[in-house]
Amino acid sequence: MAFLKEEILKIRKQVMEKDFSRMNDRQRQAVFTTEGPLLVLAGAGSGKTTVLVNRIANLVRYGKAYESSFVQDTLTNEDVECCKAFLLGGELPDLVRARLSVSACPPWKVMAITFTNKAAGELKERLCSMLGEDGNDIWASTFHSSCARILRRDGDRLGYTSHFTIYDSDDSKRLMKEVMRELDISEKSLSPKAVLGEISRAKDELTSPEEFESGAGDDFRLKLVARAYRLYQRRLEDSDAMDFDDLIVNTVRLFQKCPEVLEYYQDRFRYIMVDEYQDTNHAQYEFVNLLARKSNNLCVVGDDDQSIYKFRGATIENIMNFEQDFRGAAVIRLEQNYRSTQNILDAANAVISNNTERKGKNLWTAAGAGEQVKLHTAENEQDEADRIARMILEGVSAGRKFSDYAILYRMNSQSV
Repeated sequence: MAFLKEEILKIRKQVMEKDFSRMNDRQRQAVFTTEGPLLVLAGAGSGKTTVLVNRIANLVRYGKAYESSFVQDTLTNEDVECCKAFLLGGELPDLVRARLSVSACPPWKVMAITFTNKAAGELKERLCSMLGEDGNDIWASTFHSSCARILRRDGDRLGYTSHFTIYDSDDSKRLMKEVMRELDISEKSLSPKAVLGEISRAKDELTSPEEFESGAGDDFRLKLVARAYRLYQRRLEDSDAMDFDDLIVNTVRLFQKCPEVLEYYQDRFRYIMVDEYQDTNHAQYEFVNLLARKSNNLCVVGDDDQSIYKFRGATIENIMNFEQDFRGAAVIRLEQNYRSTQNILDAANAVISNNTERKGKNLWTAAGAGEQVKLHTAENEQDEADRIARMILEGVSAGRKFSDYAILYRMNSQSV
């Protein structure tokens, strides 16, 4: 090979940097850090979805080429000239990209977990836009969808058929009412919604009906919940059904009970990525931990300052303890904001700096200072509503659109 290896490595890095040139330095660092555990602390508006999409694209196109010193024997002088032409504004053939790659990951060996179907759909759409048909082969879905897919294949090992029913909240509520009638538990003293809430929290912690009953002690209310939990679960199993929480709980049980099934999925996924990691609960943590234990290639993206779902079982410790749980983890902070002006960010930074459980970051923007944040203390609710309505109407009269405005309130009752 006429070109020196050092020159080829340099050109390869330049090609990859140009391929991802629309990203800032921190974002590219997250994209090119491919091996081992990685925690990406992504502040609000810092482009975390962009990082996820481009990181997956890099894994599929180039693998671990950026930090590798390996060069394929199939790389020709002509390929290197193509790379130089690309750096000057030309096109780079897919075959040349393939020859630049090092252990490029097949798309079906990448798992990306999000929290909502909408987020999963957006991720899939953007991946297909970047990777073409390969984007469809990436396992991009929610926790619940991923677990349902796994259980459809191997749930028979836990006593379920592949056609088990998934109960939604209405189904669960209806079943709980039947359970409480059978146990002679009055809905006046304990509502089905309250019982299901306790059961959901128990499942988030991977607490079985037997463990819940053992921990109820002398608490009369918890003893009633324990009885209802036990019968509710039995009725679900008798009906070949699971509720949403069971999807994750039973997948963890499956992995723990059947090591060969766990090994299959550990080998299936070389890279695992989890979005909104600050919102994960204990069961979701165990699911991810078990899957990633073999490859150790786990990348989680989250913001410790945006953890607001503790009431749903989210455990801030998952993101706070990531470096302890996954030794040798790299940590990258995305602090450049693309959504707000600096005055808004300064106000936000001043508020969140008072949080006691945080890893610390300081959001900034290149968008300029912008208008000052204004605070108005209204005399009462009517004064508050009148002032907001007047500001919007004045703005629309001056040429703005109603869609330019957003009103945030704490509770739905305040919208009436």
